[in-house]
This record gives sequence, C-alpha cells and structure tokens, in this order.
Amino acid sequence: MFQHAKLCIPKRGEGYTTDDNARALIAAVRYHRLKRDPAMERLASIYLAFLNHMQKPDGNFHNYLSYERTYLDVDGSEDSAGRALWACGSALNSALPRDMRLVAKDIFDRGLPWVWKSTSLRFYSAAIAGLYQYRQAIPNGDSAAHAEKLGDTLVQHFRDENKGEWRWFEPHLTYDNARLVEALFLVYLMVKKPVFLNVAEEAMAFLLETQLVDGVFVPIGNDGWFKRGGSRPFYDQQPLEAAAMVEAAVDGYLATKNERYLDVANVVFGWFLGRNSRNIMMYNPETGGCYDGLSADSVNTNQGGESSISYLLARLRLEGVRRGF
Repeated sequence: MFQHAKLCIPKRGEGYTTDDNARALIAAVRYHRLKRDPAMERLASIYLAFLNHMQKPDGNFHNYLSYERTYLDVDGSEDSAGRALWACGSALNSALPRDMRLVAKDIFDRGLPWVWKSTSLRFYSAAIAGLYQYRQAIPNGDSAAHAEKLGDTLVQHFRDENKGEWRWFEPHLTYDNARLVEALFLVYLMVKKPVFLNVAEEAMAFLLETQLVDGVFVPIGNDGWFKRGGSRPFYDQQPLEAAAMVEAAVDGYLATKNERYLDVANVVFGWFLGRNSRNIMMYNPETGGCYDGLSADSVNTNQGGESSISYLLARLRLEGVRRGF
C-alpha cells in the first residue's frame, strides 16, 4: 500500500508507511470475513509481511519506508505503533491461515510493551482496539486487564479535562477524535465496567453536538484544530474523521443496543457519498478511491492510502454490523 497518490496513481517516490499498511490489513481481514475471498488472504499476507518487516528487534516499529526499501526513520510514530497492534489483533481474530495468525500474534506480543512507555491517548485507543480483537481470539490471558488499565487512564484524562460544556479527554479536538470514544466502548464490552460506558456516551454526545450541523456530519477541520474556548475550524475535512466516527457509532450500538447509534453511523457515512457541508461526493466509484480532503473552496482529488482505506474501513464496518459480524 503506497502512502500517497497523484489522483488515483500511486506516487512511488513517497514510499510506504506502517500506518497505511496496518489500515489495509484491517480492511483485508474484514473483507475476508465477509466474503471469504481468497484474494484478500493474499493481500493480508502482503500487509502482514510489511508490518513484520517494519517491526524492530526491540518490538517498536518504523513508520516510513522508501520505495527503495530503506527505512526513513529511527522510530516510527506512536500512532503507527498503535495501528500495527490493532491490525495484528484483527489478523489474529480472523479466518486467515494459522501460520499467518501466529505471525500476527508474535508481532502484537512484541509490540504491546511499548504502549506502557507512552502518554499518547491515540496509541492507547488503537492498542485497546487490538486488545479487543486479541481477546476474541484468545479469551484467556491478560488482554482484558491490559485494556482496562488503558481505559482507566482515558477516563482519568476525561475527568481532568472535562470543564463545563467541554466534555472531552484533551483541551483540544484534533484528528481521529472518535477513536478515543470507540476505545471506551470496546473496553466496556470486555469488562462491563459502567464508568467506561458512561464516559464513552458523554464524550460521544459532545462529538455529535460539535460535529453534526443541521443533520450533516461536519468533522473538525485540520486548519488549526479546535481548542477549548476557541472557535472550531470547519475545513479542511479529512476522510479518517468520518471513518473513526462511523466505527465509534457502531461500537456504541454494540455496547448499548441503542439503534440511534446505527442511525448516526449511517448519517456520518453519508459524508463520503456527498452528504457533507459542500454536497460533494468524496468517494470515486470509478477508481474505488477516496479524495484526500474537503476544503472550503476546493477538493483535494488525490486518493492516497489513508483516505481510500478510511472509506473501506467505514463501509466494511457497516456491512459487517448489518450481517451480525
């Protein structure tokens, strides 16, 4: 999976990332679960091999790899390490061949200790998503306890930053925001501790109040982010925000059985299909890609790895919940 594209053509000179190949592995696993398509098994093998290559001897991950297969960093981002754990947990909890699942487990087991050295809430959240999948595959063990510990930390951050109408984990809303909420729904599903559900629902309500405008999903733009006490930016909007919100809403439904969350997931998914603040289709049905960004006066029509896989993750998650997966 290449990182960037010029329109729908990969930009080979900009290489690859652990981030995007982790997302691609999750998408391949989901499609394989839904369709049992042998082609997805082959793709999953490629993405899993990439993650194995990007893991360092100490268990941490590189993130950037050049087209010439040269590492471009010493240590990758904490986000990429978290997504690698999420992806490997998903591969472990799949119908992929046993040997592939064992490789995924080994990568996960060697990478998990790094989460305890981090203060990144997004690393915690992605690790929780991976631990949830891990526990589905291997119910015995410490995965639920690890997830509970990370969930407790998220709750403490929420309590520390929850001030008046600002009901959030941080003093700002930036990127991939709904993943923090999703993580608490998942921990609740694992350990049934009421505080996880209560905080997840309160934070989700805040996100909806902030990002639903006249019934249309308008994610926080990355032009300055949204700082507590400031004004929220409406652009530039990115596909990963819609994908994260769809998945958080689906997990909210699984945690509560409240079908309102499924309604939210479908409303948010509409962002990809033109039900957004500019009424512009962000998914390109001709190429199967998704445009990189929605601005106030333009659309970034490049279809990079993150954007295109974000669309697939959201779509496959909705199809999965409709079919009881």
